[in-house]
Amino acid sequence: MSNAVRELEVRLDSYDAKERGAALSTLAGLIDEVCEPADDNGDVNMHCHSFFSYNADGWSPSRIAWECRKRGLLAAGLCDFDVLDGLEEFIEAGHLLGLRTAVHLETRAFFDTFASVDINSPGEPGVNYVMGTGFYRSFAEGTPQAETLAELRQGATQRNQELIARINAKIPQVALDYQRDVLPLTPRGVATERHIIRAYGVAGQRIFPDTNTRAAFWAPLLKLSTEAAAELERDTPKFDEALRGALAKRGGVGYKQPDTTTFPPIGKFTAWVNSCGAIPTATWLDGTSGGEADCARWLEALIDYGCAVVAFIPDRNWNLKNRQDREVKIAKMDELVRESVKRDMPLIIGTEMNKKGLPFADDLNGPVLSKYSELFRDGAKFIVGQTILGRYAAMPYLSERAAAAWPSASKRNEFYTKVGGLPPLDRADAEALQAAGPDKAFGMLADKIELSTGA
Repeated sequence: MSNAVRELEVRLDSYDAKERGAALSTLAGLIDEVCEPADDNGDVNMHCHSFFSYNADGWSPSRIAWECRKRGLLAAGLCDFDVLDGLEEFIEAGHLLGLRTAVHLETRAFFDTFASVDINSPGEPGVNYVMGTGFYRSFAEGTPQAETLAELRQGATQRNQELIARINAKIPQVALDYQRDVLPLTPRGVATERHIIRAYGVAGQRIFPDTNTRAAFWAPLLKLSTEAAAELERDTPKFDEALRGALAKRGGVGYKQPDTTTFPPIGKFTAWVNSCGAIPTATWLDGTSGGEADCARWLEALIDYGCAVVAFIPDRNWNLKNRQDREVKIAKMDELVRESVKRDMPLIIGTEMNKKGLPFADDLNGPVLSKYSELFRDGAKFIVGQTILGRYAAMPYLSERAAAAWPSASKRNEFYTKVGGLPPLDRADAEALQAAGPDKAFGMLADKIELSTGA
């Protein structure tokens, strides 16, 4: 790869949206030279965090779209915590590059059904990671949807500031100022726990420029010798993970056990997702917690709150060193897939991209996941179809219009999957659908399906 391409890729991560756009436009002209052919039998990654929440490589939505297109992925999904800041950028990048895309939002909520047991946030009974998938539009300021989105953003900010206050009280030598030290690490002022931890690492370097002195400061918190702490800090990702455990995670000096008021009720979140035209989505960890152990009960409880899709991270359920853990979690993953299919719930997979060392995408042709490869590809196509039909045909999956057209969930899933499996929209396609209006756009998409299937 040429230095010119590398320089353009670096510019894709600029905090200046115009600079990102210009770089992407230039790279789009190099697709035939740089990118692998798009592969309809290829891998998918429908759970990619960008720098609008936290990406381990600092990638923007445009950079994620480019890297996915470069590798020939079938489809890609943007998923940030508590914000939809990258929605338009990611969808439009897909049009420019010829990549199927979808946009999601992830948050934490309180799940009253399982208030007394862990669900998918270990050590935090009742706390539940949950998603909305297939968002396809932005919302004007003052609308109920925009107001709830602002509440999610503000809630994250408040929790961050409270965490910093607790940590500052314990280690005042490296005390942070949220505005000065943390927010500059983000493009639009929404930080995560990982940003905060990195800021403490930087503060340590500033306050204790001598390596040994700094290691002596961190060593007691990390429960390491001074020599081991100094060695660990040479590997920034590993150091940050250890520091996160010492400062922010359960047992850390800044940790506070969440209660029923820390996060919004799950019903409030799923109702908001539905009002946006997106799909409330169950997120599954590994099936070993008290809340997830009975997969059927867990799914039914989430269906009661409107969830119609299941999202999970396969890599953490099979790519394990301990053979016994691996066998248990593969069996649990198999159960999740069976129970989801039984309920006509599409499955969305991905790798998150929020930690070093994660695979770029799950290997759908590998020995563990190949038996589910078509299910996972169909899940990706389905949520792309939801995006297209919502954005251009005013027919999101959970709308009354869609339910009237296909009362059977399986038939509706089939149609949305076919729409998502059409060749990726380019700018001309998107503009034509937009100009046509919802009814004609639906007809145009239906005609394309007939042509592609020979129906």
